[in-house]
Amino acid sequence: MAITYELIKTCKQSGARLGRVHTPHGVIETPAFMPVGTQATVKTVSPEELKTLDAHIILSNTYHLFIRPGHEIVKKAGGLHKFMNWDRPILTDSGGFQVFSLSNMRKIKEEGVEFRSHLSGDKLFLSPEKAMEIQNALGSDIMMAFDECAPYPADYEYVKKSLERTTRWAERCLAAHARPEDQGLFAIIQGGMYEDLRRQSAAELTSMDFPGYAIGGLSVGEPKDLMYNVLDCTVPLMPANKPRYLMGVGSPDALLEGAIRGVDMFDCVLPTRIARNGTTMTSSGRLVIRNAKFMEDFGPLDPECSCYTCTNYSRAYIRHLIKADETFGIRLTTIHNLHFLLELMRGVRGAIMEDRLLDFRNEFFDKYGLNDNDKGF
Repeated sequence: MAITYELIKTCKQSGARLGRVHTPHGVIETPAFMPVGTQATVKTVSPEELKTLDAHIILSNTYHLFIRPGHEIVKKAGGLHKFMNWDRPILTDSGGFQVFSLSNMRKIKEEGVEFRSHLSGDKLFLSPEKAMEIQNALGSDIMMAFDECAPYPADYEYVKKSLERTTRWAERCLAAHARPEDQGLFAIIQGGMYEDLRRQSAAELTSMDFPGYAIGGLSVGEPKDLMYNVLDCTVPLMPANKPRYLMGVGSPDALLEGAIRGVDMFDCVLPTRIARNGTTMTSSGRLVIRNAKFMEDFGPLDPECSCYTCTNYSRAYIRHLIKADETFGIRLTTIHNLHFLLELMRGVRGAIMEDRLLDFRNEFFDKYGLNDNDKGF
């Protein structure tokens, strides 16, 4: 099997799991945060820098690589790893979330989804079989089944029909997957905010024995407390001997709460997206470096941080670069934010080993400025 999960320890304070996901391109220490490299690159950061940050795995986007440059070109290059010069694990999403976000440019049918390219406007078609063809060509270690991500809010009957279509599509993905010996295919549990539908989706998909399972359809605008309620219901339904992946979640508080509930893998564009706007994560909370009060502040972004940015550059300098629209400024804030989340997950793994993850969470929230009424970023 291409993907296997090794459980090392379960935290006595919580449901958190310390583990390893074994892939053809290396081991992922979990719980893990995966930086997002949408178009075969994590924006402004080189693969060598990602290794220095100790990113064990990155994510790339099936939809965007299908649109440009095309999966056949990536295949001719020797696959995504060679194309982008990254020899560690890669996860590719199914393209479903991007297609379904084009609400005014797509049409859902049982066969698949008709949509228009966000670049050219050309009419295109994505089906479970096509999603497998693209991801097989890309050669990622972990592939995602093609699913329908229901919006929030959505009524019960819509979500039920949507998840049942996702189950049928998952069966078709399994049948169409051409490289199971060296690429693992994960299914995506849907069901919106309805606990009985989550249970239905989990039961149907786990019966198919995928190498791993993801929770989709969260972090789509719902309140954090509702997301955590859905996790409380869904995570225990996922196989204990396989990786558990929560899609599209990357705020520090949600990473901690997800890990406490037994999630192993997370991804999100948050750290790189907000970095481009001059917003950074620090040990004492969010810091918007554009603010005028940092004009003459010659200290580091975070005095407690050991990343390249904080070791070498001041708040005043980074503010100047961001205000002047200099790319180097975005590189510095991106490196810092990625380091912050990857370091947070190292702390989470250490706290699980010491059976103190709930204490770790409370200490982090107190320091980060998050209380019971403000658990967001």
